[in-house]
Amino acid sequence: MSAPDIRRIEVLAPNFKRRLSGVTSTVIRLVPIQAEQIAIAATGPVLPDHVPQVPLSALPMMPRRGPNGWRVWHARRNVEMIGGLALRYLLGKRLKLLFTSASQRKQTGLTRWLIRRMDAVIATSEKTASYLEIPSEVIMHGIDIAGFSPSADRSSLRDTLGVADDGPVIGCYGRIRAQKGTDVYVDAMIGLLRDHPTATALVMGRATAEHRGFEEDLRGKIAEAGLSERLRFMPEVPPEAMADWYRILDLYVAPQRWEGFGLTPIEAMACGCPVVATRVGAFEALVVQDETGLLVETGDPEVIRQAADHILSDPERLQQWSVAARRHVERRFSIEREATALVDVYRRLLA
Repeated sequence: MSAPDIRRIEVLAPNFKRRLSGVTSTVIRLVPIQAEQIAIAATGPVLPDHVPQVPLSALPMMPRRGPNGWRVWHARRNVEMIGGLALRYLLGKRLKLLFTSASQRKQTGLTRWLIRRMDAVIATSEKTASYLEIPSEVIMHGIDIAGFSPSADRSSLRDTLGVADDGPVIGCYGRIRAQKGTDVYVDAMIGLLRDHPTATALVMGRATAEHRGFEEDLRGKIAEAGLSERLRFMPEVPPEAMADWYRILDLYVAPQRWEGFGLTPIEAMACGCPVVATRVGAFEALVVQDETGLLVETGDPEVIRQAADHILSDPERLQQWSVAARRHVERRFSIEREATALVDVYRRLLA
């Protein structure tokens, strides 16, 4: 895709991080959809070609005024708020500064100072908003509900992916580390698989260098329990392949000890998969208790085991919750809904 003319750009969405992260994924997902409604471009060191973008090197030389006088700078990290302030106050660019916060803990002094200098603030959940010291508007994340959808033939898909189809399949996807609760999930599944002898549990994600020992300890615990063939660590797959790994599941577990927002429960529910999730991040706003899944307290493998057993032991309830989960995401969590809500904020700032 050729770079858009920066003189015509009304909104800039910076992504200053090279490594793939939740924020990077948000920018990559949203900007192409928003570009159908407003002149927006991302900017950063590493972005896929399909995302409308302008190079970082173009920012110092871009016209001081936007097409209608102002531009919006939509930051999602401290470094991007700093970048917007530098462009406005050091280089004289007419920018309206917008920040999206996903944090669910008290911010550092620097972060609070930066946020107070924004023209508007978005929170990704009501819980996030409660940690902010200034007014904010809540806009929750959405997903591609066409891309994340139930499978027409789950048995065939399991066969293609090399997963047993003789019983229920449970999954937990994401970074492998204590913060994500991977150890809690493994301990819960060791107990659950003993009670459900045909069940399979999957772990998928990447352990960075500092968490390799953590992963090896988990593998050792599974091997000691004699469950290495049924509690499996699967190779990480690219984002565009993830939907199939939700489609093969009967149940998804989100065992996090801490989370900023957390998209995986929405992605699972969009594929018709009920969820057991801890009460962190935005999970309490995503999962409808006793309708699309169960919410539990953090850090307790036995509570997760009991919740998973409760869902899997009643096939009729499992089917009802599967249908309800898909319907719930369709109503509330489409990425088009999120994109339009953000564009409305941009237009108010530009006006």
